Amino acid sequence: MSSFSVTEPSKRSKWVAGTLVVTYALITMIPLVWILLTGFKSPADAISYPPKVVFDPTLEGYVNLFTTRTRQTQEFLNANPPQNWADEIVRQYDMVIVGPSKFGERFMNSVIIGFGSTFLSIFLGTLAAYAFSRFKVPLKDDLLFFILSTRMMPPVAVAIPIFLMFRNLGLSDTHLGMILLYTGVNISLAVWLLKGFIDEIPREYEEAALIDGYTRFQAFYKVVLPQAATGIASTAIFCLIFAWNEYAFAVLLTSATAQTAPPFIPTIIGVGGLDWPAVAAGATIFLIPVMIFTILMRKHLLRGITFGAVRK
Repeated sequence: MSSFSVTEPSKRSKWVAGTLVVTYALITMIPLVWILLTGFKSPADAISYPPKVVFDPTLEGYVNLFTTRTRQTQEFLNANPPQNWADEIVRQYDMVIVGPSKFGERFMNSVIIGFGSTFLSIFLGTLAAYAFSRFKVPLKDDLLFFILSTRMMPPVAVAIPIFLMFRNLGLSDTHLGMILLYTGVNISLAVWLLKGFIDEIPREYEEAALIDGYTRFQAFYKVVLPQAATGIASTAIFCLIFAWNEYAFAVLLTSATAQTAPPFIPTIIGVGGLDWPAVAAGATIFLIPVMIFTILMRKHLLRGITFGAVRK
């Protein structure tokens, strides 16, 4: 009789599973690749039908994304020759570059608000999750359900109350206001995820540290946090993705000072309408920070997803 393992998949199962994973990955990457390619198209190629797969690449979309342009007379253009390659690109539309666009400011707003709210959510969520996991909190289950229930409401349901509250408190169109808002939304996710990770850390480790003379805070900082690093990294990724991509509150509560990239990118106007290459270029650049952060944390993310799946 040939040996057969219940836990070890067969070669055929591995091949089928691998094929399905690769096929799914390729399908999900098609929109990202198309956005990347559109950023290097001319406006005419971007809206051509049927869509062009083979085209002459140009940096016009990136130039339009990062610069502000104005139309000039032919006499002015003849008297002022192009200074660089970017000037040459815009001259084909009888325009000149007059300064930088607001994309850089909006992008930095996204970085400040996204990473700021993520840090605050993880900091507060870790402390709350540790308290719920280790201490006898009155009405613990009710409080945890109340925290989770804040994620059940659609943003539009609380948009008007939050708008009025922010206006009265002077938090509209401020970095602090958006960081606090995104922290309030993300902290429920952080508490629930991190509590599950901390529950899996044996209490005996802390008890041994306390016997050795550690304070409760020292035991938390030196024993619990290092072992919960996997869960913290995984939770940080999910919190950052929400804060980075959030659109509804950003449109409602920001307009100039604290406006993030998501509401700004769709408003990029080119010659004769929406500048799709510039929009695609902005979307491509906007994806990079979260992609880098996720890649750096990918080992923790994979471990965090399966953490606690097997109990001893």
